Amino acid sequence: MATDYQAPSEEKPVHFINVKELRETASKIVPVGGWGYVDGAAGDEWTLRENTLAFERKQIYPRVLADLEKPDLSTSILGTDIRMPIMMCPAAAHGLLHVTAEKGTAKGVAESGTIMGVSTYSGETIEDIEAAGNGAPQWFQLYMSKDDEFNKYVVQTAEKYGAKALIITVDATVGGNREADERNNFVFPIKMANLINYGQGLGHSIGQIFANALQKMSVDDISKIASYTKLPIIIKGIQCPEDAVMAIKGGASAICVSNHGGRQLDGGPASFDVLAEVATVVDRKVPIIFDSGIRRGQHVFKAIASGADIVGIGRPALYGLALGGWQGVKSVFDFFYKELEMVMQLAGTKTVEDIKKAKLK
Repeated sequence: MATDYQAPSEEKPVHFINVKELRETASKIVPVGGWGYVDGAAGDEWTLRENTLAFERKQIYPRVLADLEKPDLSTSILGTDIRMPIMMCPAAAHGLLHVTAEKGTAKGVAESGTIMGVSTYSGETIEDIEAAGNGAPQWFQLYMSKDDEFNKYVVQTAEKYGAKALIITVDATVGGNREADERNNFVFPIKMANLINYGQGLGHSIGQIFANALQKMSVDDISKIASYTKLPIIIKGIQCPEDAVMAIKGGASAICVSNHGGRQLDGGPASFDVLAEVATVVDRKVPIIFDSGIRRGQHVFKAIASGADIVGIGRPALYGLALGGWQGVKSVFDFFYKELEMVMQLAGTKTVEDIKKAKLK
């Protein structure tokens, strides 16, 4: 790690009232360049804002005579049992937020009883992240490269070290116009372990990272990756029904409705605004993971009621990592667990399957 970048290092549980306050606190301790990369989004950040505002356009019916107590948040996806329908989205370069990097996140997610998403552009090795999770489920996310041998290398390494599924991100063939990174002249000040292990060096800019991205992508590329692995394949970055249909025909075992947290196409719709339409064409043929904009337990509920099987969080968990290492990550998952549990009780839903049957106004 570059000596002039000082990521936070404190490890402790984090107390906060809501994610907005958590974000404000984290922004005060993370170096400017790292904060701009993690917290920023594309263009005017309109889609970033809409991702959360979209949830206000649907309401949850309170159910007061449902004869239940102590809702059960446990669920299962792709054969993996988890404590709550909330996972950790794959995200690059956790070392910008905390010295323990992805190892800290993996421990916090494991202690929370759910799934850790591991990025191609993680700062720690796949082996070390797996070890930090101590056997808890992890899914590996692939940013497809123009270099087929690199794709094969990272996929097979992830499978070797116990990944339970492979996430192929398809909405990042080029980088979004992330103005904070341009303003800060941001270059990753930390190692990218998978690139180093493959002999591609470190100290990359955003432009250098995306210069290697596969741009001309089709369902045939899904088949090619499938030939490298026996892992179930999740296609992440689906935002329109036609692409969902194509992904399933191409062999996807699940899809992820996501706009990359508003980091790619500014001016595209909020992820939540397209979820129900995509879920209609998927018609439960495969599970749906949803991310982008989740900041409340109510948001988790609304996403599941609109067709998702589970949701992913990204930035909130990284804010927790910055403030308290693995314990901070666990504090964030605890927050979402408790808030979703409350919402389920007030909405008269005993189980995650009951949420899927709930109607929104």
